[in-house]
Amino acid sequence: MNANTEPSVSPFDRVKLFVAGLLVIGGLFAYYYFAAEYSQVYRVVGVLVATILGFAIAMSSDPGRRFWRFAQGSRIELRKVIWPTRQEALQTTLAVIVFVIVMGVFFWVLDLFLLWATQVLTGRGT
Repeated sequence: MNANTEPSVSPFDRVKLFVAGLLVIGGLFAYYYFAAEYSQVYRVVGVLVATILGFAIAMSSDPGRRFWRFAQGSRIELRKVIWPTRQEALQTTLAVIVFVIVMGVFFWVLDLFLLWATQVLTGRGT
């Protein structure tokens, strides 16, 4: 029995992913390489085109299709979530803020006490 549950990636898909990565890296390299010769608008368009082409090539591979199915499933699950109302979110946020302030004051007082105790024990206190 094979313990590896990940499906293997075919060599052709590896080449697709490699080419997609090269396109994105090449677009970024070209952006900086042609900085003196071309305006920023052309270089940004070049990076966007390279990134979109790289993304399209990556999505045509089997891992890209699996990622797309995962993203669609995630969107479906996200719709099933029961989000808090505005009032619930505000109440929770206020409770967290109050708790953070209380704990901050507590640790500040604790730090002052420990500083005082250390000074008394080491003989550096007044």
